[in-house]
Amino acid sequence: MNDEKNIEQTVEKNVQQLDGETLFVVSQTFKALSDPTRIRILNLLCKEEYSVNDIAETLNLSQSSVSHQLRFLKNLRLVKFRREGTTIYYSEDDHHVMNLLKQAIEHASHN
Repeated sequence: MNDEKNIEQTVEKNVQQLDGETLFVVSQTFKALSDPTRIRILNLLCKEEYSVNDIAETLNLSQSSVSHQLRFLKNLRLVKFRREGTTIYYSEDDHHVMNLLKQAIEHASHN
């Protein structure tokens, strides 16, 4: 019984700490995860790094579309990049969000 009360107090404390900035970041994160193309890109980047060309080819998307989505994801710090010569490679940059994505995919797979 005492453990349940501690859990409830912890949940209440966390709910009370939601300021405007936190709400904005959370809503942007879910916005990022609400787009099928971004989900496909993030799911791909969960496994390894890819260049824009590789992502476009693997997911059968235009390079322009991939670049646009990567820019959105990079601005939210969900993906990061590194340059090797003239090629830029992207990879996941937020394991918390990637875990959310994996859990959502797993949840959707349980019919």
